[in-house]
Amino acid sequence: MERLPVSRYYLFTVLAIGGGILDLWSKHAVFHWSSLPWGNAYWIWARHIGLQKSLNEGALFGMGQGMVWLFAAISILAAIAIPIWLFRLGAAQDVWLTVALGCVMAGIVGNLYDRLGLSGETWPEPLPRAGERAYAVRDWILLQWNDRWQWPNFNLADSFLVVGACLLIVHTFRQPDSKAITTVEAAEETKAS
Repeated sequence: MERLPVSRYYLFTVLAIGGGILDLWSKHAVFHWSSLPWGNAYWIWARHIGLQKSLNEGALFGMGQGMVWLFAAISILAAIAIPIWLFRLGAAQDVWLTVALGCVMAGIVGNLYDRLGLSGETWPEPLPRAGERAYAVRDWILLQWNDRWQWPNFNLADSFLVVGACLLIVHTFRQPDSKAITTVEAAEETKAS
């Protein structure tokens, strides 16, 4: 295996840690904004873009509510597997993969922090578990097109995960087909002979 450029380590670390810090800082800022009460939206662009505090014990779109520990375990496994794949197995040779997985790791860091209850957030009144530590992801970005179409609340970590996943999908489609390359190379060798 070729030696990995040091820049790949820096790139991955800056994306993963920088994105995680940005996510955690934004959650802290919104959730400690005392004039933004729970459940009420603060509209930046009236009825389209706003802020709203929300706790999510599930995953994407709130699926799997109450399965926090399963999602935390999957996140921990992914946080271990990604650096191994990139740096031990050499996937970081590809800058596209390094960027994609750096974004994914930023999302994992931000949401795992919340799922482990490290934010210190508690369930608000009047919920049945009011005052108990929340082992849930803090969501705060609110998007809606109109009163009928409202996107589920999300956060920056979710955005990093989606960007990383999209980059991985694009990367898959932009990879040359090795069988086609082999055929082309064989044809060129035959011509040259």
